[in-house]
Amino acid sequence: MASNDPVIIEVAINGAVDKARNPNSPQGPEEIAEVAIACIEAGATIVHNHIDDITLPGQAAADRYMAGWKPVRARHPQAILYPTVVFAETREDRFSHLKALAGPGGSDMSGYDPGSVSFGIGMGEDGLPIRDYVYQNSYEETRFVMELVEGLGLPPSMALFDPSFARGVLAWHRAGKLPRGSFVKFYFGGDLDMMTGGPASTSFGLLPTAKALDAFLEMFEGVDLPWAVAVLGGDLIACGLGRIALERGGHLRVGLEDYCGPGTPSNVELVEAAVTLCREVGRPVATPEQARELLGLKSRALAG
Repeated sequence: MASNDPVIIEVAINGAVDKARNPNSPQGPEEIAEVAIACIEAGATIVHNHIDDITLPGQAAADRYMAGWKPVRARHPQAILYPTVVFAETREDRFSHLKALAGPGGSDMSGYDPGSVSFGIGMGEDGLPIRDYVYQNSYEETRFVMELVEGLGLPPSMALFDPSFARGVLAWHRAGKLPRGSFVKFYFGGDLDMMTGGPASTSFGLLPTAKALDAFLEMFEGVDLPWAVAVLGGDLIACGLGRIALERGGHLRVGLEDYCGPGTPSNVELVEAAVTLCREVGRPVATPEQARELLGLKSRALAG
């Protein structure tokens, strides 16, 4: 399964990580632009971010994203940028910003996680979760999203938190309804609480091991989809899974949204560690143009 293909490095620069947890987490548009540009120049080809108010609907959310992305586009027009979903009650509202982001200078992909999973948060004295969050994405909603993003030309970048998510993606693939340019990311649960960065009583999904990765790859055998790995609640590079994924032909996702571990690294430092690992394994790091080719995305010169 070894590959000499260029490695796509995605960096998720903030997520739910605020400055109290890591002062290097960018929040407003100016900080997001600065960090995104620095990460691209360090070797990242995909930048994923949240805005500082993920409850903003529709055009208001799109405007906030574009405020951070405009300087990035001016300096690195071929870099691949994409948002998160809006935190709202209805599926229409959750994805209401995508239409406004589908035009020139906007998003290249859509973020969507095709499945449901329960997250335990914190750890009480009895060793069990203090609270929980049930992340629900129904098959009905997945059908809605797949049709929406296909029409908008924003292929989904999909987080697969456990093998049941993978089964859903494979069903859409077999049906011929997975949008061109789809990107799958195998997510693994680290030892720490991805929501708080502290001790965890439980995590989600599979452990970040070679056997766990091979379980995902067995499911996708014969399926020609680009894939990456991420560890939430841990450190993709330090745990060794990043190296294993590179040796098996995969790509990498790093960034403060996922990272839990010693210190308060910057996004650039996490990207640089990924680039160093690629060099050690003997795989080149993809340029934004190469990443677009690998994912089947149009260049920005032709988009829109």
